[in-house]
Amino acid sequence: MDNRAEIREFLASRRAKITPEQAGLAPGAGIRRVPGLRREEVAVLAGVSIDWYVRLEKGHISGVSDDVLEAVARALQLDEAERQHLFALARAAKPLRSPRRRTRQAVRPSVLRILESMTDTPAFVRNGRLDVLAINPLGRALYAPMYAPMLDDPVRPANLARFTFLDPSATDFLIDWNEVATSTVAVLRAEAGRDPHNRELTDLVGELATRSEPFRTRWATHNVHLHQSGMKHFNHPLVGRIDVTFDSMPLPTKEDQGLTLTAYTAEPGSTSQDALKLLASWTAPTTGSDRQTAENNRP
Repeated sequence: MDNRAEIREFLASRRAKITPEQAGLAPGAGIRRVPGLRREEVAVLAGVSIDWYVRLEKGHISGVSDDVLEAVARALQLDEAERQHLFALARAAKPLRSPRRRTRQAVRPSVLRILESMTDTPAFVRNGRLDVLAINPLGRALYAPMYAPMLDDPVRPANLARFTFLDPSATDFLIDWNEVATSTVAVLRAEAGRDPHNRELTDLVGELATRSEPFRTRWATHNVHLHQSGMKHFNHPLVGRIDVTFDSMPLPTKEDQGLTLTAYTAEPGSTSQDALKLLASWTAPTTGSDRQTAENNRP
């Protein structure tokens, strides 16, 4: 992905979202030619020269100090996800000393054992491009609609973004589809900022942009999101509605870099908990985790 273009479009899109009043500036006389703040207004708020900020917004971010990035983040009123994205773009803009080699990701055996032990909790491990690399039996039972097409396509791992935008069953299965779709794109956009040279991610974004208008529309907003906790609402084809809380935690070691463990829990005593218990009773306890590591599957 073009890092300079990403920087330019991200900063311009954030600048367009802030009015002079929100920034504490006088609105000024006459008709404004641009939505939101002008470049010179951002420069004043950040305490940098106009020429310098114009250069920054053109994508020349390599070597910029953290203090300056913090000042720009404050001027643009970035939230934590947007701030992290700006810093990730700056890191990605630095020249690479040697060509990067992509290594296929695998889930460590101890993490697989954790998944297998979570018999009453749907759980899975994903990477930054939303490939599901390992999932426990209850998780697979919950996501049955996502795995149905996989029966005829064992070559690549299930992918949450591909399912959301390209599988017709997703709009029925995901009750809050619009919210999920928006969040999914925001997670991929943040990952693209952290790792713009990831060919598999670039290919996935290209595939989704080519085949899905809702994806293209959301991708163009340059929104980013920290997908750490919240609610999910499913319309399961066998047990009906399931409402769960999700919590996502990055795995701890260097070997796990870029991998996230996500678990779903239902409110105790709720109909959703009963539905999960019913699904759990249908899953064979000896099947183990579905080990769809990249070592055995290619994108």
